[in-house]
Amino acid sequence: MQLSNVKFGIFSPTAESGFCATSPKHAPKLTTRRSPKKIRENALMKMLKRISTGAAISCALYVFSLNALADSKLHEKYSALLDKHVVTIDGGASTQVDYKGFKRDQRQLSSYLDQLAAVPPRTFDSWDQNTQLAFLINAYNAYTIDLILTEYPELESIRDLGSFFSSPWDKEIAPLLGKSRSLDDIEHNLIRGDNKYSEPRIHFAVNCASVGCPALREEAYVGERLDAQLDMQTKRFLSDRTRNKIENETLYLSKIFSWYEGDFEKNWKNTQSVSEFILLYKDAMGLSSAQVGSIESGNADVDYLEYDWSLNDTKAAVKN
Repeated sequence: MQLSNVKFGIFSPTAESGFCATSPKHAPKLTTRRSPKKIRENALMKMLKRISTGAAISCALYVFSLNALADSKLHEKYSALLDKHVVTIDGGASTQVDYKGFKRDQRQLSSYLDQLAAVPPRTFDSWDQNTQLAFLINAYNAYTIDLILTEYPELESIRDLGSFFSSPWDKEIAPLLGKSRSLDDIEHNLIRGDNKYSEPRIHFAVNCASVGCPALREEAYVGERLDAQLDMQTKRFLSDRTRNKIENETLYLSKIFSWYEGDFEKNWKNTQSVSEFILLYKDAMGLSSAQVGSIESGNADVDYLEYDWSLNDTKAAVKN
């Protein structure tokens, strides 16, 4: 309830008025007393305003803390394991994995996977997209290592874990975000599904435990640095001449570009084809001006190299 403003005048000294003349300087100050109800209403409004402001600040701090936890704490243990057991080879173009070392530290890996499994869907949904994507890539790679360890060292390829009737990527091995999931589910539904993240460079970050795969990164992915990490992974993969190269006017590329061609046609940074994507990384590919022109004009042929499914293992785990 709000009182209307009332203008109080000063009476002139006339006999008719019956009042003595009073100058403005000495005029009595007239005030309006607020009712107890009005006082209570105002106090309530002030209290609600303070609560609303406090709640908004608390909410913002909570979301910030969730993102900070996801990046600075959640993946620390896994990042330490990668630093310890991933071996850089070929001048940095690729890596091998010391699965024997991971076997010794399997309890720590299992503890990390338990941390991932404990993240509820609504917490995941509160994170920004980079933090979500980093979480999913780390989950895929860590669960892949864990799958290899179930039979290591009695296997030569991840495909040995499947059969004629089943694929190792179809096994529900990962309790994640409220469901028991397979590696295929994590990659094709959570990471690639519905083009939610619109990020073709994930193909150079997820690792299938094979020589033909892009390098398993020597650290965990984190949301705040994800773009730079994915860019570096893309450059190192394209600079590996055993996986991608150009000879004369023919591009010889990893079969990843064939299997997932559609992911490179969705206008990421205005690229709508594998060739246009490659041109974004012409320096990593070592393309000459003439080769760039050949690709731009559509005169370059594209061929795909055989994929090496051998386990990306190293027996001599001595870091470069």
